[in-house]
Amino acid sequence: MKTILSTILLGLALASGAQASVSNFDDLSLAPNSYWAGTVDPTVPLYEPTVGSFSSGPATFNNQITDWGGLTSWTGWAYSNMTDTVTAGYTNQYSTFAGQAHSGANFGVGNFGVAYNYNPGDAAISFDSPVAAQGFYVTNTTYTALSMLNGDSFAKKFGGASGNDADWLKLSISGWNGSTETGSVDYYLADYRFGNNALDYVVNSWQWVDLSSLGSITGLKFAITSSDVGQFGMNTPAYFAMDDLSVTAVPLPAAFWLMAGALAVWFPLGRRPV
Repeated sequence: MKTILSTILLGLALASGAQASVSNFDDLSLAPNSYWAGTVDPTVPLYEPTVGSFSSGPATFNNQITDWGGLTSWTGWAYSNMTDTVTAGYTNQYSTFAGQAHSGANFGVGNFGVAYNYNPGDAAISFDSPVAAQGFYVTNTTYTALSMLNGDSFAKKFGGASGNDADWLKLSISGWNGSTETGSVDYYLADYRFGNNALDYVVNSWQWVDLSSLGSITGLKFAITSSDVGQFGMNTPAYFAMDDLSVTAVPLPAAFWLMAGALAVWFPLGRRPV
């Protein structure tokens, strides 16, 4: 009993301390100039997704990948260290337009699959226990940025031919505590809605997104929307890059400490119960 109570009290003490943790993706192994975007389970039939995940720091990132018979597509999260800022198109979907990770070598890539109806799905993050999110650094992928800046065979050039079209690409992040939404934060990865075209921008560096307003959460969900929408949905490539997600463990409520105190009173650590 002494050992059990000591373990309980120590666990409560450790759990109550607010400890900042960062998911920087550098705890994931990658060869230089490479990425991971899911592993197809050979037992899963063709055209059906393999559902998986990976973890960095305290966060778990969802992923699903589908084998279409020699061609694969994925949604959710990948991680990468690719930094090609000049090659346009789908073959360069894992590079950051900032040209480097925010810290270290690796970063995360979120993909919603909505651009061309490949495996449409959400990018989500979960935590084993409640946390308070400080925020993360975000930037565009090269694929998305060059599509907005120059247009491509699927998507328009932001601003249009005149430069006056009020285009935009918005990332929305919602906090969840179980099944309850705690709030949301919007961040524009590109914005051409200004009256002065000189203010129009496509994000090309790592920028901080503050999530402190979301409170105590057990998960984050991400959504991306664009002004460029066609018959089959959003035309702009639905990707973004993340690095250095920072969260702090939420201390246990006072009720746990009352329980700990009661245990200590009823069963003193030096006394064996009868």
